Amino acid sequence: MSDNRPTILWLRRDLRLSDHPALVAAVERGGPVIPVFIRDDSVDRLGAAPRWRLGLSLEDLAARLADKGSRLIFRAGPAREVLRDLVKEAGAGAVYWSRLYDPEAIERDTDVKSLLKDEGIEAESFEGHVLFEPWTVETGQGGYYKVYSPMWRAVKDREVPEALSTPSKIPAPESWPESDKLEDWQLGAAMNRGAAVCLPHQRVGEEAAQGRLGWFAGHAIGDYKTGRNMVADEGCSGLSENLTYGEISPRQCWHAGWRAVEEGAEGAETWVKELVWREFAYHLIYHTPQITERNWREGWDRFPWEEKEDRQSVLRWKQGRTGVPFVDAAMREMYVTGKMHNRARMIVASYLTKHMMTHWEIGKRWFEDCLTDWDPASNALGWQWTAGCGPDAAPYFRIFNPETQAEKFDKDGTYRRRWIAEGQSRPTKTALSYFEAIPRSWGLSPDDAYPGEPVVGLQEGRKQALAAYEARDF
Repeated sequence: MSDNRPTILWLRRDLRLSDHPALVAAVERGGPVIPVFIRDDSVDRLGAAPRWRLGLSLEDLAARLADKGSRLIFRAGPAREVLRDLVKEAGAGAVYWSRLYDPEAIERDTDVKSLLKDEGIEAESFEGHVLFEPWTVETGQGGYYKVYSPMWRAVKDREVPEALSTPSKIPAPESWPESDKLEDWQLGAAMNRGAAVCLPHQRVGEEAAQGRLGWFAGHAIGDYKTGRNMVADEGCSGLSENLTYGEISPRQCWHAGWRAVEEGAEGAETWVKELVWREFAYHLIYHTPQITERNWREGWDRFPWEEKEDRQSVLRWKQGRTGVPFVDAAMREMYVTGKMHNRARMIVASYLTKHMMTHWEIGKRWFEDCLTDWDPASNALGWQWTAGCGPDAAPYFRIFNPETQAEKFDKDGTYRRRWIAEGQSRPTKTALSYFEAIPRSWGLSPDDAYPGEPVVGLQEGRKQALAAYEARDF
């Protein structure tokens, strides 16, 4: 017996129309499809930058759906209540969505699925946010991978289905449910004046993501193995923000990467490995959800990190005024663009957790507020990896030296000049933009003198960190 009642498509971090298994299934089910985005607690808890960037993505998707004769319904409230109300209003027979893997999402989605099924509504979740479902990748002994390299070897030759096409038509209901107005949500309010500074640096939406992937695969992927570390160059794909909001799918990236490998692009496999590093992060957040909040490795709770966030030294780190130019340039890049070069992220995190002996969670929380490409799994893994307390972590005694890193990856100082205005007779526009983006309460000006002494000297900080490591009791 066919069921032509509407299907509600609950959108979260899958804000695209191509390669969208839940959308395709909703269309194939027959009957109208009602796309909805719910502003629940998980949205309201987002930091200022990711919440603002989410709003841009939703605006773009709403326009793309309108071009298809559909629309995006906006509702606010607990997901279970909103969906139950929508089902009744629309007379829907099913709710479909794409799976997420962080502990909060799993708990919420499990509750929603149980509620809907108890009320006789078909409730199904679909793949799409990762390449391989976390429960499908196991070691030879069973269980999940705790080290990246063997996981890469286990999945690199796996078949990944080709990307699904965008449905030619998305059936609309005869009448649409009531919808909030996206602009009334004011998702970007907490960005204040920083939004105008960051906006030109965002590549928002599916079309922009596909264009960026095409450019990268055609022009830069061959040099990626070395180019990805040159902080002043455009050697990275820049797709992290698009993957975060699901404006592009990981398997679209996967197939583009392997096509480049087949065509002889030397650095392409290294880029595909980075996609699997993202997978590694999501598999870990699924199997060990404590990674988002606690030290992943046993014993590290006793490590003598400083946990007070209101210290002057932490403020100077946040402001990009540590007196260590590579660190400061990276922090300022984040305020102007909403993003930070991956090599620079490691330097910034290492300086905070090792030279400054500050708990990694302070840095993680700050990135959660400031990054437009913030991702719950990658951010948690990245901070714990650099701090030394996470899975497959860099050994604690590997302490990045910002000066030697700058010599290797910003030899002529272009990156540092791009982001630091103080001391330059003719500062770059990007360096000056930092002062337009930051909170006024910081009271900073390009006329200020650059810090003469670092918060923590590089040799001093290294010795302090190594001494703490040697004295550990675990």
